[in-house]
Amino acid sequence: MTTPTRRPGRRPGPTSSREDILAAARVLFGERGYDKASIRAIAREAGVDPALVHHFFGAKEQLFAAAMRFPVEPGMFLGQVLAGPRSELGERLARTFLGLWSDPRLRPQFIGILRSAATNEQGAALLREFVTGTMLVRVAEVLGTPKLNITAAAAQMVGIVMLKYVLEVEPLASATEDDLVALLAPTLQRYLAD
Repeated sequence: MTTPTRRPGRRPGPTSSREDILAAARVLFGERGYDKASIRAIAREAGVDPALVHHFFGAKEQLFAAAMRFPVEPGMFLGQVLAGPRSELGERLARTFLGLWSDPRLRPQFIGILRSAATNEQGAALLREFVTGTMLVRVAEVLGTPKLNITAAAAQMVGIVMLKYVLEVEPLASATEDDLVALLAPTLQRYLAD
């Protein structure tokens, strides 16, 4: 009796290769940014052949777009931010935003977007979309807040997370979420509600 020879190609049965590639891409884009994360390195991290990365995603740009899609719909948190007294809006917004960043499952994607925004147009577009097209714009519409104020609030929040999670500047990098909310909330309150 002869044993069947294994033919090259995809193994039979269900595969998690696509998800493994996305997970590896999130990690490497987060650690290295767009320009320094290669398809070959992502494939190695995922334990697959680079050709499989190209098969699922095409070019590096498409892989980046798929891996860096915002892992949450910011509009889901609109009710949470707007619920309660207007005098506490800055605190609710800061706590919601920093809470998303403190989630270790979401942080690699956010860091990847921040790292890539400075060197890559796709990263910059993703960050612009988050700043101008999501929760902050909806908050501004509901409250009647000027767009310049919303942009200034976004700059405060993005600056805090850039220094804390990407550049790891101390003592900000070691600060607790409560410490950062206490620092950030009054400024956000001034921009958004006063």
